[in-house]
Amino acid sequence: MCGIAGWVDWSKDLSEERSVLTEMTRSIAHRGPDAEGFWYSKRAAFGHRRLIVIDPEGGKQPMLYRDGDQTIALTYNGELYNYRELRRELEGKGHRFETNSDTEVLLHSYVEWKEDCVKHFNGIYAFGIWDEQRGQLMLGRDHLGVKPLFFARRGSAIIFGSEIKVLLAHPLVEPVVDREGLADLFGMGAMRTPGQGVFKDVEEVKGGHYVTFTAEGSDNIRYWKLVSRKHTDDTETTVRTIRSLLEDTVKRQLIADKPVVCMLSGGLDSSGLTALAGQNFHEQGKKLHTYSIDFVNNDRDFEEDFMRRDKDEPWVRRVSEHVGTEHHSVVFGPEKLIEHLLEPMRARDLPSVGEIETSLYLLFTEMKKNATVALSGESADEVFSGYPFFYQEQFLNAEVFPWLLNFGYASDVLKADIQDMLQLEAYRKQRFQETVGEIPFLEGEEELERKQRQISYLFIMRFLPYMLDRKDRASMMTGFEVRVPFCDYRLVEYLWNVPFELKSIDHIEKGILRRAFEGVLPDDVRNRRKSAYPSTKDKAYFDLISRWMLDILDDPNAPIHALIDTGKVRLMAEGKSTVESGTDARATLDYLVQVNCWLKEYGVKLELGA
Repeated sequence: MCGIAGWVDWSKDLSEERSVLTEMTRSIAHRGPDAEGFWYSKRAAFGHRRLIVIDPEGGKQPMLYRDGDQTIALTYNGELYNYRELRRELEGKGHRFETNSDTEVLLHSYVEWKEDCVKHFNGIYAFGIWDEQRGQLMLGRDHLGVKPLFFARRGSAIIFGSEIKVLLAHPLVEPVVDREGLADLFGMGAMRTPGQGVFKDVEEVKGGHYVTFTAEGSDNIRYWKLVSRKHTDDTETTVRTIRSLLEDTVKRQLIADKPVVCMLSGGLDSSGLTALAGQNFHEQGKKLHTYSIDFVNNDRDFEEDFMRRDKDEPWVRRVSEHVGTEHHSVVFGPEKLIEHLLEPMRARDLPSVGEIETSLYLLFTEMKKNATVALSGESADEVFSGYPFFYQEQFLNAEVFPWLLNFGYASDVLKADIQDMLQLEAYRKQRFQETVGEIPFLEGEEELERKQRQISYLFIMRFLPYMLDRKDRASMMTGFEVRVPFCDYRLVEYLWNVPFELKSIDHIEKGILRRAFEGVLPDDVRNRRKSAYPSTKDKAYFDLISRWMLDILDDPNAPIHALIDTGKVRLMAEGKSTVESGTDARATLDYLVQVNCWLKEYGVKLELGA
């Protein structure tokens, strides 16, 4: 994986703008700690930071294709899992290759198919291509948006990069947040609206889209979407298809010239991937390493709740022993979580969820010491309909994103005039209705089937982007690559039309996946009920985050004073709040501490006028 940066301007000579591009590229040095590269022309300037995973010698970027007066430049972040097949196809069409990299395959794919190249890719990617002859910039992103890509239009210029900080490093892009950005920040939380960059006039290339720019204008094209059709496969065929797709995608995603490991929580998703990867390693005479996370005092503090049924560690050991992995359990205390709380915010350039993201970042920091790539079970719950939301009436009937039903606490502490101005309830409803308007419902579906299709779409297209964003930033902040086999678009397309009653066969969530892993995992592991990503329950964490919040409230220059009802927040930090759930109070304080530090560190200017 890598980090990309670029600047195209149809009315300015960029060939000498080295200092600006250097600052943009170096802002994401963490994404590519192994090498940097630059390319300049009159109208385009590209930068690249490289994390070497495949073809150490041949994958250097930016990469150029030249033929006569034709020059095409590429800066690319990602992996093409079908690059070997594409290379053979392109060689059959007369293309000649100088490296063994997927980068060169992507470049030649554009030469052969132009914008339609994205329709040939299976992978996770974000790229910028400058076509000198056509005077065109193309920004493309993978089907589900695993790899990030942002851009800003400023006059005749387009500035783009892997992370928002790349844009903010350019003198034309200022850290301004207007009412819409603030509404997204407090109305949607970390589940940012796809396409929105929160900062004013900062945009995101959505997953499954590419955008082309010329001197005359731009086109935003959706090249991939979910298509609804009746599922005609019987149960056994469905199970075989899922198993076959997973075996294929895991095999593809294990390809690397650097060490590959697996994340292992002891849940169904990561355990199944670990078993498939472990089998592949065993066939090669290698031992797979796995990693899990735990917390100091978790044996004492663990409490069963809506999303977490039991502790992970006993199940982690069970799977590790079954597969024969070399397992590493990484344990954190509240002090370390607080010490690194702001790292995910700095990674995402926006406030994050809090200690859940902090622990993920710390886990990747440890994994990076021994590996460069990991497989993760991200997205299985979204595409296999594994959350409780999928079958509980209050969520099925909600006229809002289901994960926001209990999200009011973060916005309730805003000042009354800020709440009046932002109209957060109306904002959430608007975003919800926009998303529902996209859903390809199937004619003739029963009402319950329609609701289940709707909630499935909401989770795949609106909740999953947050999960992928979280995983990408937490890992790439440490120069570590995470691959997500359950995001293979072929699997997502297939499961989209599998009815919920078949997905939950055997009266258990993700029952069809459990059947697909029969013979791969022990039955007790296959039948373990879902338990969400772990979170510390240590009261010491609440005490530490409360103390931090009180220090902010006592600072008259803290920028967050302009937004919050300090009296409400003080009661919360002192443990005197009427908020019923301690988890809600802690999550609110986590978020507000980050908002304050974000406003301060990024020098955010609030533009809240009419």
